[in-house]
Amino acid sequence: MPSMAKDSLEADARVVEALPNALFRVELETGARSQVLAHVAAGSNLLRVLPGDPVVVELMPYDMTRGRIVRRRS
Repeated sequence: MPSMAKDSLEADARVVEALPNALFRVELETGARSQVLAHVAAGSNLLRVLPGDPVVVELMPYDMTRGRIVRRRS
């Protein structure tokens, strides 16, 4: 089987708003301060995320408006 290359980008972000259906609006901590929609990654179902929490978001290069919250930052 061919190996799958990881093409995602990880970025530091802060949760701005909790939305219905387990979605969160997060603000990337880059120079642009852009906001994306993100959901909690499947492997971290026990991860509790609240507005104001610093998190790490994984973004795919083909859709930079949606992401996946991988973990909380300390």
